[in-house]
Amino acid sequence: MLFKGIVTPMITPFKRSYEIDFEALEWLTTHLVRGGVHGVFPNSTTGEAPNLTASEKRELIRRVIELVSGRTRVLPGIGGNSTLEVLELGRFVKDLGADGGIIITPYFYKPTPEELKAHYGRIAESLEIPIIIYHFPALTGVTLPIKTVNELALEHSNIVGLKVTYDNLTYLKRLIGEVKGVRKDFSIFSGLDQYLLVNLMLGGDGGVVALSNLTPKLHRSIYDAWLSGDLVKAYSLYARLLTLTELIEIGSSTIAAVKAALSLIGAPVEPVLRPPLSEEGEYFKKVASELLKEFTSFI
Repeated sequence: MLFKGIVTPMITPFKRSYEIDFEALEWLTTHLVRGGVHGVFPNSTTGEAPNLTASEKRELIRRVIELVSGRTRVLPGIGGNSTLEVLELGRFVKDLGADGGIIITPYFYKPTPEELKAHYGRIAESLEIPIIIYHFPALTGVTLPIKTVNELALEHSNIVGLKVTYDNLTYLKRLIGEVKGVRKDFSIFSGLDQYLLVNLMLGGDGGVVALSNLTPKLHRSIYDAWLSGDLVKAYSLYARLLTLTELIEIGSSTIAAVKAALSLIGAPVEPVLRPPLSEEGEYFKKVASELLKEFTSFI
């Protein structure tokens, strides 16, 4: 089962009281499905997963699966610092009918490559669902060796892909060349909007990218143009996406930038983040308001 295309790491909308805003979540889910994304990823980094309680994570995932109702794939985040914690949430999402699970590398303790392999191996052997490994060394402090990815891909058929959020083109190139060399059906996604077309050009399979919360039609159009062989159109649209990434570059955080941008376009999403994260200020709003005028057809 090859996973490919555009998967959105969904923001988690909050009310001003910091409770999850399930009405806004319904709007967002509909927006993404209509925008043509190939999958949605609730309980993501962009969705402030570390700041959600265990019960909130379960309810959030359950609601998204119900709202999607089979119209696109649902790949919840089931990662955690403890292997046992991951297994517990993984069994829960399997019973709900999720299409797979995305699992970030454990953080804080900085596990060794051997410990990472054992972690993912035990999960793969215990959960009968497709698993996508999530590599984000800037936040986790852990670098996942390509050799370890190769071994996991060869030993576990239900480890089906990797999301790599790593601003390192050499790593991405080697990853695709080496892992695809031993297993062609292994999916490799970029976690950075800036690398979406680059990843496809190198032989990757798509993007799990934050700005697709905002402009799913733009991301889907880039992917479709590439897939159809229309390289001129793909590059033209990608150049527009690179312009849009200025939102992330001037924002205090990717999460704050995406939520603020959604609010600015009139979406029923408050630009609220749970502390210690905070909302974007007036400078961001001024720049973003002008920039977003160029992207109304993709929203």
